Amino acid sequence: MTHPTESKVENIEEKIKQIISELRPDIELEPQIEFINDGIFDSFDIISLVAALDKAFGISIDGSKITPRYFNTLTDIQTLIEESKR
Repeated sequence: MTHPTESKVENIEEKIKQIISELRPDIELEPQIEFINDGIFDSFDIISLVAALDKAFGISIDGSKITPRYFNTLTDIQTLIEESKR
């Protein structure tokens, strides 16, 4: 049986993957992908992603958090969303 918190985390991750796939259908989302370190995301991608995440999750991402640290991996993006919900 899945714990409710685990299910919530998986739903967030799936929604992030869906958003990225819509914004950048050319990207294969592998578990260890590094969007910044591998040069996959540029500044336009990040701004587009922030707008999509804000809308999809009903959050407002603080401008001070729009840094590579929060956009390098799927886990980083998930952390950003969880912190923005608080």
